[in-house]
Amino acid sequence: MGSDPESQIPVIKFSTGSNDLDRGTEGWHKLCKRVREACENYGCFEVAYDKIPTQSRAETFSAIRQLFDLPLYTKQKNVNLYPTLGYRGQIAAIPLYESLGIEDASNFESLKSFTGLMWPGGHDQFCQAVISILKSLEELNHIIVRAILDGYGLGEKTESIISCKTLLRVMRYRAPPAGEYMKGLQPHTDKIWTTILCEDEVSGLEVETKDGKWVKLSPSPGSFIFMVPDCLMAWCNCRMRAVKHRVMMSGDKDRYSFGAFAIPVDGSIIKAQKELVDEEHPQLLKEFEFTDFFRFHLSEEGRAIDSDKQVFAFAGI
Repeated sequence: MGSDPESQIPVIKFSTGSNDLDRGTEGWHKLCKRVREACENYGCFEVAYDKIPTQSRAETFSAIRQLFDLPLYTKQKNVNLYPTLGYRGQIAAIPLYESLGIEDASNFESLKSFTGLMWPGGHDQFCQAVISILKSLEELNHIIVRAILDGYGLGEKTESIISCKTLLRVMRYRAPPAGEYMKGLQPHTDKIWTTILCEDEVSGLEVETKDGKWVKLSPSPGSFIFMVPDCLMAWCNCRMRAVKHRVMMSGDKDRYSFGAFAIPVDGSIIKAQKELVDEEHPQLLKEFEFTDFFRFHLSEEGRAIDSDKQVFAFAGI
């Protein structure tokens, strides 16, 4: 189906200058309700977060551009046990797409190890820019997850929050041939705990609505996109929906973006919260170990299934 350029997703403001982020206040309760409704109805929302300055974003994207300007053989040193977590590019089905991944990216030693691989003398500017923005995004992610807990009346169940490390994935989508409207990234749902995306100047991200329409997003400069992946959907007994999304490219400019992906640590068990299972909402997925599901998603059997149906094929009741 084509995309609808008119529609947009909810915009939710997280203002550090008000008491709306203070738990127990009327503003906090309203915020929790908006977060819950956005995640249930759209599977995502635009985040207006005033704690990350424009300069920090600019420095991060400057560093990302320098990374993509490196020779291909250098970027291909970014290898991972799981192919989708390291360098990806030169893929016939999505020729415009190229990306690199940095595991545990809010850890300065992880960043130093990565930059030492890419640049013989390292790259302190890259490390400083990335760690600054990621620390703020991890704080934002914590606020959003807390809002989800409180939104479902589970505020004291902090032990149900999945322990994660942050994967930073930086992405470039080359401009398509003149006049072309091309797929930059195939439709999929994320397989992890939470996703926060940030883009620079060139839009292209599209999400699928409940009625099957594709909505092209044009977030405001300085904002982010929060998305519900499969594991968070499973955790809430599918009350929230994992949003299917893609990237479609047009125009004459390359698109740069990055994602802060909360990856459950090995051994994490994903299970529906018993408080969210009732007669009206029967349990839809059995509990599963994250790594087993992630391996299934990458397997030949998993790849033969549409991305948004993989978790139901793997853990459906």
